[in-house]
Amino acid sequence: MAQEAAPVLLVFLTRLVSSTWHEGSGYYSAESHTNEVYVEEAPPEPALDYRRVPQWCATLNIHRGEATCYSPRGSTYRSSLGTRCELSCARGYRLVGRSAVQCLPSRHWSGIAYCRQIRCHVLPAVLRGSYACSAGVQMDSRCDYTCLPGYQLEGDRSRTCMEDGRWSGSEPICVDIEPPKIRCPDSRERIAEPGKLTATVYWDPPRVKDSADGIIKRVTLRGPEPGSEFAEGEHVIRYTAHDQAYNRASCKFSIRVQVRRCPVLKPPQHGYVSCTSAGNNYGATCEYLCDGGYERQGTPLRVCQSSQQWTGSQPTCAPMQINTDVNSAASLLDQFYEKRRLLLISAPDPANRYYKMQISMLQQATCGLDLRHVTIIELVGQPPREVGRIREHQLSTGIIEELRQFLHLTRSHFNMVLLDKAGTDRERYILPVTPEELFDFIDTYLLSQQEAAQRAQSGDTCE
Repeated sequence: MAQEAAPVLLVFLTRLVSSTWHEGSGYYSAESHTNEVYVEEAPPEPALDYRRVPQWCATLNIHRGEATCYSPRGSTYRSSLGTRCELSCARGYRLVGRSAVQCLPSRHWSGIAYCRQIRCHVLPAVLRGSYACSAGVQMDSRCDYTCLPGYQLEGDRSRTCMEDGRWSGSEPICVDIEPPKIRCPDSRERIAEPGKLTATVYWDPPRVKDSADGIIKRVTLRGPEPGSEFAEGEHVIRYTAHDQAYNRASCKFSIRVQVRRCPVLKPPQHGYVSCTSAGNNYGATCEYLCDGGYERQGTPLRVCQSSQQWTGSQPTCAPMQINTDVNSAASLLDQFYEKRRLLLISAPDPANRYYKMQISMLQQATCGLDLRHVTIIELVGQPPREVGRIREHQLSTGIIEELRQFLHLTRSHFNMVLLDKAGTDRERYILPVTPEELFDFIDTYLLSQQEAAQRAQSGDTCE
């Protein structure tokens, strides 16, 4: 009896846990609830009724984008179960999330997505420059670069925000390639200072300006410093300026020094001119000097004026006046002190062969003797017929005797003595001497520095 009743109970329990599926709901619900344990069976696939529920998932709406959907039932059922949508964004926006979604039985789409605006990073600042953008950091925004005055752009002049969120090109730089501006002082002309062949010239430093950062690294000078003395002629002064970028610029100006000159003075006959400075420049002083045995007559000094004319007039050199009417030999010799050299010739008589030979040679060398300021004094014969003379001037018996005693000149044979301009005995001869030997001795030992310089300048005028 018990075995037959068990099947009836099982059927009853099965009916108690059976569930009812609500059409179009997507899920099942139990009709009654008990505490009985049962084995749940897998629900069958829902049989969709698109006519009653055409929109299964929420309608897709992507801001700044578009969804292209494909439904198994056609375009009318865009949000029905199983619909697949391809997602895209408008230009300037990038899709974030799933590029394709599908409407699931849970009435939800299989993923989420949205359109984010494409933006590039903010461009870094440009040293010594700037940039301006048309639309900030958005896509297609164009940023144009410029540099500060004095700088030049190297690299891309503009950059554009591209679709991948990066800027086109590369970052440019602003470089200083413009040289500084330098202006030198104006050229100038100066007159040499009185008594000099130079002029002291001053000037202000050049005006230098850098068009970039305004910093000048150094300024160099090629030429003398301001306040230097400049010789006659034209001088070019150059300045070079360097900025921090080692760009350089140069300028130059000239200084012309003019020496005002008077006409060159001609020396007087039997004399010469000794001048300061260059001899005929403004401020130069010239002194007229006469050769030994000649005396100056007229203005001794002349000065070159700024008008380029000499003061005074040219003097002359006249033969010195020899006074033989003196009381002593010392008075006679004093007339030649620092003026003439003396060559005293002594002979026992006019027929002496050495005397005749010597006088003959000296007569042929009169120019050379005069050039060397030599005056000849002859002492010839025996008392009472002894003769003493200087050219045409006759000496008294007393003067002759004093000269012989003072200079130790004997009457017994031919002899000569040479005195310098100070009256000092410099050389003695007991035989005739040629003019060349005599002149060589004088030129070597007796010429003063001034005479030597004059001889070197004028040369031998006897040739």
